[in-house]
Amino acid sequence: MSWNDAGTPAAAAGPIEKVLYEVKKTIVGQDVLLERLVVALLARGHILVEGVPGLAKTLAVKSLAEAIGGDFHRVQFTPDLVPADILGTRVFHQPTGEFQVSLGPVFTNLLLADEINRAPAKVQSALLEVMQERQVTIGRETHKVPNPFLVMATQNPIESEGTYPLPEAQVDRFMMKVVIGYPTVTEEFVVVERALAPAAVIQKIIDPEILVGLQQAADQVYVDPSLIEYAVNLAHATRDPAKVGLTDLAKYVTFGASPRSSISLVLAGRALAYLRGREYVVPEDLADLALDVLRHRLVLSYEALSDEITPDMILGKVLANLSVPEPAGRGR
Repeated sequence: MSWNDAGTPAAAAGPIEKVLYEVKKTIVGQDVLLERLVVALLARGHILVEGVPGLAKTLAVKSLAEAIGGDFHRVQFTPDLVPADILGTRVFHQPTGEFQVSLGPVFTNLLLADEINRAPAKVQSALLEVMQERQVTIGRETHKVPNPFLVMATQNPIESEGTYPLPEAQVDRFMMKVVIGYPTVTEEFVVVERALAPAAVIQKIIDPEILVGLQQAADQVYVDPSLIEYAVNLAHATRDPAKVGLTDLAKYVTFGASPRSSISLVLAGRALAYLRGREYVVPEDLADLALDVLRHRLVLSYEALSDEITPDMILGKVLANLSVPEPAGRGR
């Protein structure tokens, strides 16, 4: 798939819209979540979905995987899980007298890490290498995972018993963290109504090869240098709020967003622009994704916790005080 034929944003709307339509056979509402999931697919980024029980987090990810096709593995994270259960291990083969590698469920196109915060840190950290470098080292051998490869994880924020907070290094590997809330009254009525009927069957709309072509086409979206500067300034403002005139927020932030956040914001903005049918990124693309890309990368102080200050509140003030550029590429 090339940019000049099937790779244009207008042409991409066809398969992407069909995928979303197929997913909506089982998912009611949650438009922001579904849009972010598709953005993550196009931008080759991993996504963390957080919400209270019963909001169809797992169902949304599973339905999207079925609509895309390819290999899909689901791992239910539990306290007794060990890294070898995910990555694989070396097994002694008695007839030959040699060790053979048994690859784990991480060798797939779409990996659903369900309730990821129920596994201890050593298991969560086992995903560090594969999420960043798309490879797994078992013994002395390195094995590449299939392309495309995406990790979509879910977690429940309200339970503390039997859960383990994700290490900062692990959280930073996720391009976005999407927080979802309760459905509206109308949406919940439709949810209950659908529950009374047989479950819809999700059809495969595209395959991994088509997804790779869409990813390559999204790579061609133009990003004006002023927007790259905007993303960098936004990340720097989270580390030093005084730069945007928010001196009073400095006491609430222990560590700001990492440089990986700037990269993720630009890549996700480019994918969102492509999804919205444009060949160039506009400031609104970055602003719409800023909370999802940055909220999980801030480490707040104990003072912020005592004053009930959240990352979203800090980011909202930073975005309001940061000047928005007018990129020259808008007219492309």
